[in-house]
Amino acid sequence: MPSANPVDAGRLIYTVTQITKEVKLVLESAFPQVWIEGEISNFKLHSSGHMYFALKDAESVLNCAFFKGSNQGLKFQIKDGMKVLCFGRIGFYNKTGQSQLYVDKVEPRGVGDLQLAFEQLKERLQKEGLFDEAHKKPIPMLPSKIGIVTSPTGAAIRDILHILKRRFNDIEVLIYPVKVQGSGAAGEIAEAINGLNRMKGIDVLILARGGGSLEDLWAFNEEETARAIYDSNIPVISAVGHEIDYTIADFVADMRAPTPSAAAELVIANKEDLADKLESLVRILRKYPLEAVERYSQEIDDLRRRMDSHIDHAIEMGTEQLNSLVGMLDALSPLAILKRGYSITQARGKLLRDVKGIKTGDIIETRLAGGRLTSEVKEIVKEEAR
Repeated sequence: MPSANPVDAGRLIYTVTQITKEVKLVLESAFPQVWIEGEISNFKLHSSGHMYFALKDAESVLNCAFFKGSNQGLKFQIKDGMKVLCFGRIGFYNKTGQSQLYVDKVEPRGVGDLQLAFEQLKERLQKEGLFDEAHKKPIPMLPSKIGIVTSPTGAAIRDILHILKRRFNDIEVLIYPVKVQGSGAAGEIAEAINGLNRMKGIDVLILARGGGSLEDLWAFNEEETARAIYDSNIPVISAVGHEIDYTIADFVADMRAPTPSAAAELVIANKEDLADKLESLVRILRKYPLEAVERYSQEIDDLRRRMDSHIDHAIEMGTEQLNSLVGMLDALSPLAILKRGYSITQARGKLLRDVKGIKTGDIIETRLAGGRLTSEVKEIVKEEAR
């Protein structure tokens, strides 16, 4: 209510609280539901889970509050610079004296929110290396036990079981039933993959679901599902949707099958085909046993000749190297010097290099080429060094 002060008679005066309440009432009554288009700016995710950002265009800025209770179902990540449509109500925040949009829903402009979420997660996981070929495990040729993660009532499991029975009916199959769409489906799928990994003897996993819209297949585009596939020690075949459908699970899995039926054909060879190949090999072996033995005998002879040639050559080269080393040692040997007319003289077991330390009467031993001489020193004649 305006001020009733008699001094102010004739003037309509509001307190700050009164006028902000009036403004708030007018704004919220005029715009209870509104779509606003703009560019995200100054985005902040509070620790409480609330999101705060501004919508802007070339001339104006509008503050926005996107509370946790409303943003929990958001599929994609809001980023600065993103063009969006925001739905909500215009309000007035008394404490700051500013109008703002209280957001109930955000949609990316130009592309659906699920498609944007798909592209964002795909890019992030690819950068982390979850799609790298180096991490993919080989699919066993003839598994003895197969784990299947799918809905127990869908057409996918019926198709898979029919094909497995037709191709190789004594394979053991373990079905882990899960929801394949809707709230909580991704968590069930991830837990199924983890649970089968805790069991023993499972050779390969098939992750299966029939076709559907992007929203129907969304559980296979969740990060929780992708990381469970990546962490699996058992090879995983992703068989989700139709041939044209691609999910995040397809990129992470060790193999992608275009349909659940194709996965059953890929995971197990046809028993009749294997039997035909085996019979053909047996016929060949029975028909040409001697030829095979002769062929291998000839190969052994060829290998033996090559081996003998290599050994002879190695011995010849080794002999030449040994003779060369012996010649070098002979040239450096003190005995070779003796043959050229030199001698080696010792006294009291020590080599004599000059006449120092020798006196007349000493017994010395002289080594010559071909033998030794023992002498008594009769005279010592010292010569000056030149």
